[in-house]
Amino acid sequence: MTEWPDLAALDLLVGIDDHGGLGAAARAAGIAQPNASRALRRLEKQLGTVLVRRGRSGSALTPEGTVVAHWAREILTGTQRLLDAAAALRVEWHPELTVAASMTVAEHLIPRWLGAFRSVRDDVQIQLQVHNSMQVCDAVAAGRCDVGFVAGPAVPAGLHSVAVARDRLVVLVPSAHPWARRRRPLTVAELASTPLIVREEGSGTRRTLDLALQEYDRPVPLLELGSSAAVRTSVLGGVGPAVLSTLAVEDQLASGQLSVVEVEGLDLSRVLRAVWRPPRTLEGPAGELVRMILRSR
Repeated sequence: MTEWPDLAALDLLVGIDDHGGLGAAARAAGIAQPNASRALRRLEKQLGTVLVRRGRSGSALTPEGTVVAHWAREILTGTQRLLDAAAALRVEWHPELTVAASMTVAEHLIPRWLGAFRSVRDDVQIQLQVHNSMQVCDAVAAGRCDVGFVAGPAVPAGLHSVAVARDRLVVLVPSAHPWARRRRPLTVAELASTPLIVREEGSGTRRTLDLALQEYDRPVPLLELGSSAAVRTSVLGGVGPAVLSTLAVEDQLASGQLSVVEVEGLDLSRVLRAVWRPPRTLEGPAGELVRMILRSR
């Protein structure tokens, strides 16, 4: 099993890059310099390369250390987003802002949005609920949350909404699948006649796909699963093709594990929306959150 790098050591490495030396980095991190030196030596041993050049005039990153520090910044930023999202998931006795989000939004967009919001409104206690898009709309309509974020193609009557992001659904297969080697796009009829791995009823992804293929008689799905991650894993395992948001498969597409199969004449672009109950103008922390998201697009 792979041994994960120590986050404190990665923070020290970034600190050397920022502050120009190990002593300053250790002081910024609140660590005694001998302990900081030992942590960095353990990291160098684990990674098998020299990261810090030590000398009488001080310490500096080696070229290899500079590269590792660059990637360490991304890891530390992602870790902070994880902590922000986890903090929002904890149920507070008196939350001031209750947010409900569909699976796609919760997995790929909410951590960044809530992290940015908490950086300017750390006084607001946030509770995050995760459902599919239909359940989010139900929660908003019933007053169980202040604002919801959905990936469905439509919003129920009686709720207000605003577009906060866009994404696109694509047909996905493993790189070894015959469709990955096709020179011509699939036809819509070919896709509609193929058993697929699909999300559960009520999800925005499922609803978008069903509407796009509503004119066709379709076979029973291969599998019906409750999250994009489960669908993605099944596709990677060779169970069959699926239709998912590009947000859910960015890494697998970049690495070549999955391939997008084009479908002639089929546009599965969609709008991701914030939804809320009347009145039309969303006020309070929920309104601040939505306006912050709109400004950051």
